[in-house]
Amino acid sequence: MVCYWIKRITITGNFISLILILYACREIREDESYILATTGMLYDITKNISPNFLKVDYLMGEGVDPHLYKFSQIDLQKLNKSTIIVANGLHLEGKMNYVLKKISKKKMVVSVGDSLNKNFLIPISSTLYDPHIWFDINLWKECVKVVSNNLQLKYPLYKKEIQEKTQKYIIELERLQVYTKKRIEEIPEKQRVLITSHDAFRYFEKAYNFQVKALQGISTTADYGLKDIKELVDFINENNIKAIFVETSLPTKGMEAVLKGVETKGKTIQLIEGLYSDAMGAFGTPEGTYIGMYKSNIDKIVEALK
Repeated sequence: MVCYWIKRITITGNFISLILILYACREIREDESYILATTGMLYDITKNISPNFLKVDYLMGEGVDPHLYKFSQIDLQKLNKSTIIVANGLHLEGKMNYVLKKISKKKMVVSVGDSLNKNFLIPISSTLYDPHIWFDINLWKECVKVVSNNLQLKYPLYKKEIQEKTQKYIIELERLQVYTKKRIEEIPEKQRVLITSHDAFRYFEKAYNFQVKALQGISTTADYGLKDIKELVDFINENNIKAIFVETSLPTKGMEAVLKGVETKGKTIQLIEGLYSDAMGAFGTPEGTYIGMYKSNIDKIVEALK
């Protein structure tokens, strides 16, 4: 019998009280062949390197913003049923952190971001780090290894199969790196400025010598105002930026305001929609994989800025 009670959580800094109702006293059996990933990107890792007998599932699909994610009863059943939960960590899952901490006392929760060497992470305060680690492919390869090592611990009889699939997937990621570097070289260095809705591309900036500006902060829970819009409009005008981008998991309203602000200055700029940040595309499409998502982003960025 798995029994959770209503908890009241105060999120420090935002002064928001969150009520999480975690499925009261419902019997849900744990399934040894069922693994759950929180995000689509982690689902892609886990699916690619898991033994064939495992069923890999996910919580957050196409267009879901993990910063604002809210539980459903079906999601809670998935959490209780799973034998391993693969999470991003570094506070990406926001409101889920409390739940994952409680569940980790009863089952394996793999927090990939929190397992990485902090020297390779981008700090945003003395205790917090940027959670958008999948935009640095080198870091993402380390995340693959974290998931792989934990799968091998949990399923030692399938160690060889997991290792072989891990190596194959890492080779595919290395090919993605080659593709990305080659395409980015098409953009003159002075034009490598990426302007997006929220600040999710710092690891991309660091890996590929870009300058990144955003309307919102690291988390989409951060609000923006007229001052932020004006500052971004001024930056675009002063630097002759060719395009701005809107992510699939966010509304276009903010960047449309920036676009209008630029146009009132007598300048023209492209508004490019469909950039993937906190969520991939629909599963079953190329953009519903990590590699396909990444390539889609690179192609959009290069074609707009070169």
